[in-house]
Amino acid sequence: MTGEPNRRTHYREPRQVRSAETLARVLRAAEDIASSTGLDAMTISGVAERAGVAVGSIYRRFEGKEQLITALTERMLERREEYVAERLRLADPSLSGVLDAYSHALLQSFADSSNLFPELLRARKSGTPDRGARTITELHRLLLEAAAPYADQIRRSDPGTALDTTARAVLGACFHNSLRPDAAVGEAAQHRYAEELSDMALAYLLTPDRRGATPA
Repeated sequence: MTGEPNRRTHYREPRQVRSAETLARVLRAAEDIASSTGLDAMTISGVAERAGVAVGSIYRRFEGKEQLITALTERMLERREEYVAERLRLADPSLSGVLDAYSHALLQSFADSSNLFPELLRARKSGTPDRGARTITELHRLLLEAAAPYADQIRRSDPGTALDTTARAVLGACFHNSLRPDAAVGEAAQHRYAEELSDMALAYLLTPDRRGATPA
């Protein structure tokens, strides 16, 4: 047989407050190092030194660098889900308010450590659960849920499909921005780009279908 089908890819979760605090320091250190030097240059010993913990304490929780990367990926993706959900909870109670909050939150979340985020997703082994896809699905669901109370404002023939298209378009635009060499960076540029995304999404939702029935 080839490969390592029984190899664990998930790390041991902390059960005590002190252990959780140590894990948080380790993951912050790993993110700092990976953001500045890349995943290839990140080492367990370097993370331990940055976090102020013994190398052995990291190996008691992680079998190696691959599991540490898995934990770092999960931490960053969970933060994005929580951030977008919170921004939508605070959005102005209108369709435009939801779209504004969604566009700004997504752009900011993808722009945060933008160089590291795509690298983390590429680093995942093909045999591991696709955590990135689950986050995209959750971010998609968050918009549909937040916009549902204002579906009567949508002038497309199928509001549900229109919202689905909107979520896909805004998600794709924000992720693409994080990969572009000329990405919108800086507070002013990101704000302007998020406003443009929101305006385009709102214009689409408020515009009736321009095509009639599909020919048989």
